[in-house]
Amino acid sequence: MNNFRRTVDMLTNLETEFTNVKILANAALADYTNTDTGGPADWLAFPTTIAEVKELVVYAQQHNLPTTVIGNASNLIVSDGGISGLVIILTAMKDILVSGERVTAQAGAAIISTAEAACQASLSGLEFAAGIPGSVGGAVFMNAGAYGGEIKDALESATVLTAAGKVEVLTNEELEFSYRHSSIQEHQGEIVLAATFKLSAAPFNEIRAQMDDLNARRAAKQPLEWPSCGSVFKRPTGYFAGKLIHDSGLQGYTSGGAQVSTKHAGFIINVGGGTATDYLNVIKHVQATVLTKFGVHLETEVRIIGRRRDELN
Repeated sequence: MNNFRRTVDMLTNLETEFTNVKILANAALADYTNTDTGGPADWLAFPTTIAEVKELVVYAQQHNLPTTVIGNASNLIVSDGGISGLVIILTAMKDILVSGERVTAQAGAAIISTAEAACQASLSGLEFAAGIPGSVGGAVFMNAGAYGGEIKDALESATVLTAAGKVEVLTNEELEFSYRHSSIQEHQGEIVLAATFKLSAAPFNEIRAQMDDLNARRAAKQPLEWPSCGSVFKRPTGYFAGKLIHDSGLQGYTSGGAQVSTKHAGFIINVGGGTATDYLNVIKHVQATVLTKFGVHLETEVRIIGRRRDELN
């Protein structure tokens, strides 16, 4: 009853403080993740401007509310216990601006939409991202990549909100990109607000043909028809995660509603009624089996966040 009372009181305070921001209490994060899994957020906010993000973060700091920021939640597993405190989802911040050979996108814009905007402007450099399901902010945070391209190859700079509440512009070099990594991962509380990509002019038909080819290859090889968190594991040095999983005979392995895809062994899909716990059980089984058979530890590429189910009460 005390927890419920605190939720009601805090929601009232948040709604009073942020009259222009959509805020939900006890919101099911399964409604916003690509796996269709995840427990509740204590409070879920949908800012539409940088100023609103900054104000929400400052408010949360002043009230000792843990803060989590997510975008499309495409490379994310939210535990069945959900997330404590305030969750800020940036998908309403999705403006994309083309100026000369630069494309600037807000953090909540889909990287697919950003690649499409570049294509329409006959700008080359983001073709590899044509089918990546994440947001721009998430793509920068993770240095997302596919088919030989990575965000670091095209990014000029990123606008971030620091933990101290300052809006700063970081260059490509300052972001210290490496495989599925950026310096933002090391700076707790830093939030990507926007990104600028420096591209190059090229014939529209060539860009379109490359994007269409990559999307056709993706559709042929990946289980896009099922909810999933995309590629689950990082590529181990000298190996391919999907091949190790395939060679371990794990395709089709199922726990609850989570299954190692029979179409692409690097994906875990929700075949119906899956939970985050099901996903984690499959991940642990895959890791243990591959380690036993090949002596290779598979590190997760997907981010796993949230509290245990027993922490809800």
